[in-house]
Amino acid sequence: MTIAPTGRRDSRDGTDYLVLTRRFAAPVEDVWAAVTEPERLERWIGTWTGDPATGEVTFFMTAEGEDAPAEVYEIEVCEPPRRLVTRSSEPSDVTGTRWLLELDLDDADGFTTLTFAQALSDAETASSVGPGWEYYLDRLVAAERGDDLDDIVFEQYLEGQSEYYRSAFT
Repeated sequence: MTIAPTGRRDSRDGTDYLVLTRRFAAPVEDVWAAVTEPERLERWIGTWTGDPATGEVTFFMTAEGEDAPAEVYEIEVCEPPRRLVTRSSEPSDVTGTRWLLELDLDDADGFTTLTFAQALSDAETASSVGPGWEYYLDRLVAAERGDDLDDIVFEQYLEGQSEYYRSAFT
């Protein structure tokens, strides 16, 4: 089984972004907690340590296994419970650039919409990063619903979405 892609390419001030959204039947404060509190974040992707007041935290991507290296992320914008912008302090092995990640939360009518964006510039990177973020955001949705995260299989995302994201960023 493959999973249909939901993301899109967007241009902002001359920079291309991968943009994905997810909708939650939860208050904005609850979704904010799911993406910022270390214990809740760990359920679907990883955890962090440090003091955000210093402007950076160390992120551990625990969903990638115990040997995944720690990464330092600079906090560029933090406006609870609506907006978070972070940038990796070191270039990624995948892209060769520092990752710029943006998260915006909006609420209306009892639902919260999460909009995630990552600056991306090349098709080959998009072919793996796009399916990766689809996978992790679906894990977030499942964690918040109390579903079994083992039912979410990365290979199903990669197989069904790589070409879509490669084409979107060509």
